[in-house]
Amino acid sequence: MTGNTTAPHRRTDPRLLEALVCPVTGTLLRYDAERQELISEKAGLAFPIREGIPIMLVDEARKLHE
Repeated sequence: MTGNTTAPHRRTDPRLLEALVCPVTGTLLRYDAERQELISEKAGLAFPIREGIPIMLVDEARKLHE
């Protein structure tokens, strides 16, 4: 199967989200449920959550302000 199909979001354990910190700044992250991202305001990055798994790699993060 090819194309931009979107699978249903897997629910991420809220306790896991509370334990994660930004890999750049070490600060807490804000969860954006609509975009399925963890936001680091201080670093200006949004880390994606794919299939319920937070991807905490800077190379995979979206810049908030360009």
